[in-house]
Amino acid sequence: MLVSQPAHTEGHMPLRFIGTTSDEGDCPTLYEIEGTDEILVQGELETDPRRLATLRDVRESEAFVRVPRSLLVRYAPRADAPELAPFSDVKHLFREFRHTAWRLETRRGYASDRKSPKWQQFLAGEDIASGPDSAWLANVREQTGQGKRFERVRVVDEPPTQGQEFLLASGLGNVAAGEDIRNLPRAEAERLRLPDFDFWLFDSKVLVRFAFDDEDTTLGVYVTEDTTEVLAACQARDTAWHHATRTAEFVKQVRSPA
Repeated sequence: MLVSQPAHTEGHMPLRFIGTTSDEGDCPTLYEIEGTDEILVQGELETDPRRLATLRDVRESEAFVRVPRSLLVRYAPRADAPELAPFSDVKHLFREFRHTAWRLETRRGYASDRKSPKWQQFLAGEDIASGPDSAWLANVREQTGQGKRFERVRVVDEPPTQGQEFLLASGLGNVAAGEDIRNLPRAEAERLRLPDFDFWLFDSKVLVRFAFDDEDTTLGVYVTEDTTEVLAACQARDTAWHHATRTAEFVKQVRSPA
């Protein structure tokens, strides 16, 4: 049974937004309690005494909420959570996808960026958008040359963090190689109820969700083709893409004087 309160609340158990059928952004909504096999349900509290009287085996700690059947049909998990895998296990997907590779980036910084050679150049105020192709850019050129699409939406704070400024500067080089990178203010992403985690979506079929530690280092990825997870990612993609701004234009907005 899905209940509104988990049986155990010891320690820090962050919530991962799964999805909502609300157009107003309030409720009903489903969340995954990370690190557990439990789902938290947000909905209207049931107060009708006639309905409550028919419930069986009710504990004092339990509460009951009402949600539409469509919410559970669309988002309720149907498969066991995938195991954490090293990112190297999915590298082949960036060459073998057939149509689209789409990324949502939500973090305020990435350890991999801070460790890259371009980071010190960025801190020194140098141009990091030009230069010789990396293995990543070479693959982007190869795949987009075949008619495939590399696309991203990056969530950006106001004002941007140092890590986000780095991505805005380096992203212009990715765009030149063939990626379509767009940006979305964090306040807008939150209003649209976009997921708060990073993922790649390949051909609207394979979802690769990232796991990070507190130092922004990638711990691994969760890979799934579960239809409910993939559908939620597709809906997030379509929403984010509709509202996001191309990188070149977004950079002008960020750097224009107030």
